[in-house]
Amino acid sequence: MDDGYRNTNQVSDDYRYQDGNYDAPNDGYYRGGDEPAQDEDAQSDVTEGHDEDDEVYEGEYQGIPHPDDIKEKQKKRAPAMDDEYRDRADLMAERMEDEEQLAHQYENIIEECGHGRFQWTLFFVLGLALMADGVEVFVVGFVLPSAEKDMCLSSSNKGMLGLIVYLGMMVGAVLLGGLADKLGRKQCLIISLAINAAFAFLSSFVQGYGFFLFCRLISGLGIGGTLPIVFSYFSEFLSREKRGEHLSWLCMFWMIGGIYASAMAWSIIPHYGWGFSMGTKYHFHSWRVFVLVCALPCIASLVALKFMPESPRFLLEIGKHDEAWMILKQVHDTNMRAKGEPERVFTVSYIKTPKQVDEFIEIQSSTGTWYQRWLVRITTILKQVWDNVLYCLTAQYRMNTLMLAVVWFTMALSYYGLIVWFPDMIRYFQDEAYESRVKIFDEEEVSHFTFNFTLENQIHRNGEYRNDKFIGMKFKEVRFEDSLFEDCYFEDVRSSETFFENCTIISTVFYNTDLYEHKFINCRLINSTFMKEKEGCHIDFEEDNDFLIYLVSFLGSLSVLPGNIISALLMDKIGRIKMIGGSMLISAVCCFFLFFGNSESAMIGWQCLFCGASIAAWNALDVITVELYPTDKRATAFGILNGLCKFGAILGNSIFSSFVGITKVVPILLASSALVGGGLLALRLPETREQVLM
Repeated sequence: MDDGYRNTNQVSDDYRYQDGNYDAPNDGYYRGGDEPAQDEDAQSDVTEGHDEDDEVYEGEYQGIPHPDDIKEKQKKRAPAMDDEYRDRADLMAERMEDEEQLAHQYENIIEECGHGRFQWTLFFVLGLALMADGVEVFVVGFVLPSAEKDMCLSSSNKGMLGLIVYLGMMVGAVLLGGLADKLGRKQCLIISLAINAAFAFLSSFVQGYGFFLFCRLISGLGIGGTLPIVFSYFSEFLSREKRGEHLSWLCMFWMIGGIYASAMAWSIIPHYGWGFSMGTKYHFHSWRVFVLVCALPCIASLVALKFMPESPRFLLEIGKHDEAWMILKQVHDTNMRAKGEPERVFTVSYIKTPKQVDEFIEIQSSTGTWYQRWLVRITTILKQVWDNVLYCLTAQYRMNTLMLAVVWFTMALSYYGLIVWFPDMIRYFQDEAYESRVKIFDEEEVSHFTFNFTLENQIHRNGEYRNDKFIGMKFKEVRFEDSLFEDCYFEDVRSSETFFENCTIISTVFYNTDLYEHKFINCRLINSTFMKEKEGCHIDFEEDNDFLIYLVSFLGSLSVLPGNIISALLMDKIGRIKMIGGSMLISAVCCFFLFFGNSESAMIGWQCLFCGASIAAWNALDVITVELYPTDKRATAFGILNGLCKFGAILGNSIFSSFVGITKVVPILLASSALVGGGLLALRLPETREQVLM
């Protein structure tokens, strides 16, 4: 019986001490090598289950201290208490102290690793992901003029398609940003890019509007997570002296994405014949080729990311010391070899790791069904993400979070509202100029004539057309008012913005035309016949593709290059706060000059100036958001703020576009007021350029 009792105690002892957190020195450092062996007396006491000061009661002691005696024993014999018996506030206080020590030690380690080939490789890999985000913003705007014809989109459908991407990006930023703090930067970025690539690819082939809308929504959800993850990921490989500058250089890839999208649209979409058709139901036109090409940066980043390591700073947060140390050694050795110093040794022998306070529950394979186990895991992870969201609003971070939220929102409302308003205003000026050149024909009489050419931008009033033929022709922006058509014949006619108002149409045949019922307004149709109407929607004229919209987007993206360079060079010299405040106030001044923009060229010029002035604020916002939050909350906070940014973009697009052709006062005053308010509030944020990454 004595042997059985001793064996039971020994098994229990093995279970208790299999984790090094219990028998290792409780200083939070990672040390290589074997654990020191217990001295003989201590081992004997544990094996027997009692010592001189502790009485054993039969049937009670099973290798675990009696609950009533825990605190007494810990005070007498254990300098470090077991975590499961400690108050959570004490554990959090100890974790905060560990975090402070780790932050400074990690900064020293990154400085020892140096800045070289590894960071530049990661820079280009993550840059491609950021480029994919920039491309996504422009894709729908470029394809709408062609897609609306292929899918027969109404004005409301076009508006929804334009906003659905931002809605997906808003949800994706919050969800995937939060998951990156729990599952890891690399893993969540791969998930994000894979979702975007898959559904962007699929959207180029689907024919129906509903399915296309769904694909763009999920594609936006995927790409929405890239921005918070990319900046969190890259910042954790940068030292304090390099962080502001190189995060600003990384922002240039968003500009490159805009330039890439504009250039590809300009090169591909006007070539409507670049595609194929399968019968009358399936069409793959040039705009679908453009959608495919726009997915290439995302796919390239996804492939390259497979060769990049996880963030060691994140691994240290979750207690994976060995993996973090190996990655840091890889960074060090890669940079040293590139510098021609392969003999330099990585001198770090231990790394401080924070106290782990999260509770992890391992679900055995025999517990429930597979979907029940996954449901528990998913629910647990989502709860942890939600806890992180709430943590950003605790007393320690509440004020910074609220101020950043206002600055992000005001920037997005003004910037995204104006970059949509600029092209709309340019198009409005074009329409005004086009209408000023309209040709008006009054009381013309035409008989026994064959029209087989294009009629464009004309108004025909009180005309009479008898025994005329309209064959293989095009009507573009043509109106017939109070006119008579008698014994006429229309065959293979295509029309755009063409209407018949208050006309009388007698004994006329319409064969294979797109002159549908809604194009006859208050008309009298007497003995007239419609035969074999054209089905679906059709691209009317290849020249309808507006090259100016591609040029405007291209110049707008290119104009941020000077601002990007200036902000990168000055970010660590003048600080993040002055950069945000100064950039937003200069942008507000640029808005007032829009009152003098009364032509296409003037609007293009002011758009370029506004974009160039505002980019420094965007870059500084990205940097300060990364630096204000600790590692285990960084991507979550960035995701929340970026999601709010996309909500501001949705509001800006909706509000500003509704005033096109009505007044310029409201958009200009709204944008400038938001920028001034956000810029002044930004000056109250704490400066972060001298602090280590927590």
